Amino acid sequence: MPAKNDNAVCLKIRGAFFAGKPRSYKSTVDPMSHTSTLVRLLFGLLAYVSLGIGLIAIVIPGLPTTEFILLAAWAATKSSPRLSAWLENHRLFGPILCNWRNGKIIARRAKVSVTVSMLLCAGLMLVMLDHGWPIYLAIAGMSLGNLWIWSRPESLSRPS
Repeated sequence: MPAKNDNAVCLKIRGAFFAGKPRSYKSTVDPMSHTSTLVRLLFGLLAYVSLGIGLIAIVIPGLPTTEFILLAAWAATKSSPRLSAWLENHRLFGPILCNWRNGKIIARRAKVSVTVSMLLCAGLMLVMLDHGWPIYLAIAGMSLGNLWIWSRPESLSRPS
């Protein structure tokens, strides 16, 4: 299934996800050749920092993992084909990226996990911290983020 923007194809072969353009889409121009070294370095820094925060977010409740992995994948496509390929073929991140690129899909399991994590974090903040506007602002931000996540589709819509 091609994606809307870049004709990327995700295939599952023997449990591994492979993403990228089919060989028939080979381009004669290197997509990285038109960007300066400084821009590529900045995108690379953004990719690795986002990936690091995303990995830390796996174990810290309330910190979003998926958004940082998506940001890392986007920045990696602009800076590091090697990192981009690693993310696309990763057993945890590959399916998330493939789903996102093929229709901005977020699986129900991920939605439930995010909701539970946000509720746990909001509860801990209300119990352990002084009540003030920063706490309520954080909870409002989590609520808005959660609403947005639940507004995303869970599967590709079937044509009728």
